[in-house]
Amino acid sequence: MTEFIIVLIVVVIAIIAANIRIVPQAHEFVIEWLGKYKGTWSAGFHIKVPLFEKVAKRISLKEQVLDSPPQPVITKDNVTMQIDTVIYYAVYDAKLYAYGAENPISALANLAATTLRNLVGELELDGTLTSRDTINAKMTAILDEATDKWGIKVHRVELRNIIPPAEIQNAMEKQMKAERDRRETLLQAEGHKAAAITRAEGEKQAMILAAEGERDARIARAEGEARAIFLAKQAEADGLKALREAGVDSAVLELKKYEALVAMSNGKASKIIIPTDAVDMTKNNVMFSETSGIGDVTAPAPDDPKPPKKPDPCCDDEPVKPKKKKPTPDIFNI
Repeated sequence: MTEFIIVLIVVVIAIIAANIRIVPQAHEFVIEWLGKYKGTWSAGFHIKVPLFEKVAKRISLKEQVLDSPPQPVITKDNVTMQIDTVIYYAVYDAKLYAYGAENPISALANLAATTLRNLVGELELDGTLTSRDTINAKMTAILDEATDKWGIKVHRVELRNIIPPAEIQNAMEKQMKAERDRRETLLQAEGHKAAAITRAEGEKQAMILAAEGERDARIARAEGEARAIFLAKQAEADGLKALREAGVDSAVLELKKYEALVAMSNGKASKIIIPTDAVDMTKNNVMFSETSGIGDVTAPAPDDPKPPKKPDPCCDDEPVKPKKKKPTPDIFNI
């Protein structure tokens, strides 16, 4: 009897140990009671009732990636392209995931393919190539709404590759090359234009600066000449003022004028301009020298002998009248 109890205890322990279940973190187990859904075990320690309960499905709650293979898609302008997608999803409800669809992942892949064909079929080739973000957002919204009843949450959808036909690729490459050549030509033309404008502006600025420099130089020369004239006149005025203050009489002034006239006559100029007062002074000096005889160097030449005049019987008795002396010519009145 004791041995039977021991064996029974060992069997019970073995059965309990065999029905112990530990659910890992980020996982859930779907439990059925005699084939009917009973509950969902979360992470932790659990014991299953033998023969009556069973783990129907082990589900991971982590985010997963579904990589769809490239598939042909026809655009609105009848261009066939190969497009592959990447879907990021996660299971948020283990019961719906276990009983919502027979194969939820396959259903999600097929739904993504049909949705992609519908969206790309409404766009042309250029629109498809330039509307990745729009297609991604629309596919994410559609797939997320459609997979709610499967217990799946679609986080985002990405178009990984868009491969157009070879002919379209060659045409696109030629178009891109032509566009780049056009941009290069425009940039070169704009560069030449900018250089010409800069050069013209530089020449204009140089001419303006040269004109301003010439103007400033002329102004400086004019100011210098005006200053020199002013200083000369001021010096002359100061000299006259000094002579006036020194009490110089008119005789000294006449002598100074005479000395200035002599200095002017010693020059090499072909014309001599003599002031009127200097002319009067010279006349007075000449008259004085002729009257007084001062300054004569040579004696006057003797008169030529004339033959004696024959007596006129009718006029001999009349007295002989003296001849008038011709006036000395004034050289300064010529």
